[in-house]
Amino acid sequence: MPFSKADALTVAEILRSAAKTEILPRFRNLSAGAIRTKTSQLDLVTDADEAAERMIEAELLKAFPGARVIGEEGVSRDARLLDGLDEADLAFILDPVDGTMNFACGLPLFGVMAAAVMKGEIVGGIILDPISDDWAIAVRGEGAWIQRLDGSTIPLRVAPAVPLAEMTGNVSWRYLPKELRPVVTGNLPQVAMAADLRCSAHTYRQTAGGHLHFSFSSSVMPWDHAAGWLIHREAGGYTAHFDGSPYRPVNRGGGLISAPDEESWQALRNALLPPQA
Repeated sequence: MPFSKADALTVAEILRSAAKTEILPRFRNLSAGAIRTKTSQLDLVTDADEAAERMIEAELLKAFPGARVIGEEGVSRDARLLDGLDEADLAFILDPVDGTMNFACGLPLFGVMAAAVMKGEIVGGIILDPISDDWAIAVRGEGAWIQRLDGSTIPLRVAPAVPLAEMTGNVSWRYLPKELRPVVTGNLPQVAMAADLRCSAHTYRQTAGGHLHFSFSSSVMPWDHAAGWLIHREAGGYTAHFDGSPYRPVNRGGGLISAPDEESWQALRNALLPPQA
């Protein structure tokens, strides 16, 4: 059976329940030892990430028996959980607290993300903003929208294409290879503005909603991009890896650029990266 809008709303409520129970009570209230590093000082995990992921996984399995649930924190403990993603009849990819660095330092710029994947194809994307208490949602082939608690919706649409010098965007360059960092950062003055929200959830909400023209990411882990990629795509946007190949959640490298259309993508790729990247 296809993944429906009703299914997306079921997932949305699960994410909200976990945020209310496990995330928001810990926001600006993390105890000593509740913040830990994983691979580096830029890669954090908190008690909220782990508790929310456990709750979301349990509730998803109740609502969708037989589904696979692949969470960021679970994969950090066992990378084999990603194996076979392209073969699963239904899988959910979770980021229980996206923007953990912001969350850990008390900045209210974080989200909860889930993507539904069938046989390797992303069919649903849900991004909860726990602070505004609403969701960005997309169902493959049915568009993307903001869903509010009262049931009202606002369609999402990417920004109109503009010349390179007028583009605004989010650039996450910290995981680029060392030799590419000065190249990319040195090329940023070619666009009108480039910031780093340190949060894929809000970056995709901003680009899908037409508030930013583009995003550039040096890391392509599926929990950071699967949900947002579909929301941006259903809002009319175009995304590809640095080499121009299409994004799929099983891909593990290559960087990503999202833009209003393919022509804008090409202009950004030519401006920010060397030809061989």
